[in-house]
Amino acid sequence: MNPIFLQFGNIIIYWYSIILLLSFTIGCLLILKEAKKQGIPKDKLEDFMFYTIPICLIGARIYYVLFELEYYKTYPMDIFKVWEGGLAIHGGIIAGFLCLLYFTKKNKINIIKMLDILVVSLILGQIIGRWGNFMNGEAYGPTTSLSFLKSLHLPNFIIDGMYIDGSYHQPTFLYESIWNLIGLISMLIIRKTKINRLGLLTSIYFIWYGIGRYLIETLRTDSLMFLNIRIAQLISIIFILIGIGVLIYSLKQKKEEIRV
Repeated sequence: MNPIFLQFGNIIIYWYSIILLLSFTIGCLLILKEAKKQGIPKDKLEDFMFYTIPICLIGARIYYVLFELEYYKTYPMDIFKVWEGGLAIHGGIIAGFLCLLYFTKKNKINIIKMLDILVVSLILGQIIGRWGNFMNGEAYGPTTSLSFLKSLHLPNFIIDGMYIDGSYHQPTFLYESIWNLIGLISMLIIRKTKINRLGLLTSIYFIWYGIGRYLIETLRTDSLMFLNIRIAQLISIIFILIGIGVLIYSLKQKKEEIRV
């Protein structure tokens, strides 16, 4: 798969950048739309997104580099080649959460209420973002056969894109994208029903994404490792535990506090 979207002489625009921009744009529009319903000032939220997005990107890159430090010690200038991939979503989430702590404390906004708004856009961004991995030829699974890929009824462009280094591979990027899509649809439906309550969407995100990422990570061939432990699986367990904790908190809310 050709990772280049457009090229003008020495200026190269990569698909990875275009897809990231698309995911951030759509995500921000959804945040603004939902926040308006919740009475959160638009100007304050725009300021929040203005500084949070670049901080999340930096956090995602730092996280990735730290777990590939031996390589980047040898090739330090490659740290800045983000167009080649190497943004770890967990690092971005951690950085974003720190920004959210500051924002909610400064503006005296319930952090769980903000999380309920943000996680819907976050999981949507992850759905779209995985296609950036596809265009870069990364985030794929173990070798497989052409017949297996055809048995999944995949479009030819995905099958062709999974032919990497002389072998076909399982499209784990697609598995995660579909898993998150199911989660997104569930969250959007729940958000419009009477069962929705403060913290419920946040708990669903952490539990759903945590389970999916843990399972799919077992197939990944490019996992970030620490002492033979897949870091993403360890973080996924933490996410699931956080989700359970938020769910318990959500279920304890009084009737008049249920609706976000």
